[in-house]
Amino acid sequence: MAFKWRKWNKAVHRDFGYLFFGMVVIYALSGIAINHINDWNPNYIVISEEFEIEPPSTKPTKAELKKFIEPLNEAENYKSHYFPNDEYVKIFIKDGTVYINLLSGNGLVEKTIRRALFREVNYLHYNPIKYWTWFSDIFAGALIILGLTGLLIPRGSNGITKRGAWMTILGIVIPIIYLFIYFY
Repeated sequence: MAFKWRKWNKAVHRDFGYLFFGMVVIYALSGIAINHINDWNPNYIVISEEFEIEPPSTKPTKAELKKFIEPLNEAENYKSHYFPNDEYVKIFIKDGTVYINLLSGNGLVEKTIRRALFREVNYLHYNPIKYWTWFSDIFAGALIILGLTGLLIPRGSNGITKRGAWMTILGIVIPIIYLFIYFY
């Protein structure tokens, strides 16, 4: 009885596709986030709000600083503060920071909110622990196998010897052209 390589090829492709579907989605979402890292923070939403206070005549105390941020509903979130120089105070609050110019009274509060989904998939993409790195390496190997087995599934005019060959060549040439133009 002859070895039925086509049957096994389809089975491997199918089962690896099912097994690693979640990983494909994780790496695709985090890849989108990383591609646009200059446009937005994939892990956090940063909210900024400007405000004004009456400039103090002397260096403010902790109690006075809490009063400054009371209208922002941040007095309960106060953690600590420091004066980088005589002109500014930096107040640390839960999930954010308040900056106040003590001479002008102008202030800025910046708060961060964890971005759902993207933060978690980015965490996984950065390989946080040794065992996850091993699993990611297995996934990378499985992607190679998925690619190779996928080439051999279609037959006839859409197969690897006809249309599939041209599409495969195009898929290889595009990254090479990009590297040639932008890397060399």
